[in-house]
Amino acid sequence: MSKLLAACLMLAAQTYSVPPAVLVGIYQVEGGAVGQAVPNSNGTHDLGPMQINTVWIPDLAERWGVSESTAKSWVRDDPCTNMGVAAWILKSHMDETGSLPKAIAHYHSRTPTHGKPYKGKVIAAMRAKGLIKDDQTR
Repeated sequence: MSKLLAACLMLAAQTYSVPPAVLVGIYQVEGGAVGQAVPNSNGTHDLGPMQINTVWIPDLAERWGVSESTAKSWVRDDPCTNMGVAAWILKSHMDETGSLPKAIAHYHSRTPTHGKPYKGKVIAAMRAKGLIKDDQTR
């Protein structure tokens, strides 16, 4: 992770009151890059380092008061915007579910057969980076 991306991650974590370790885990699992748009089988794309799905773009464009194409380029091409949106999504799921583990799963999918394995990957990524101990994931 570049210094810029790390700084963006810490700012996003602080802004939205989410654990930075979780954002690091998500970043490790997503494996995206600034400027990247990865097509999905359902016609959407995953954008930037945190692989923000384009389903979020209409809502973001409205919130920011910009066109959808502008919102998409910001999310895809600006690392701090991308990290901020990821933290905002995670925080939204935390507020909705009242559970950090469920929020991590929902970051990927609300469908348990997709979300639960994703949560496991994020936890494994955090553990591999030394960011959590086994007793913190129960």
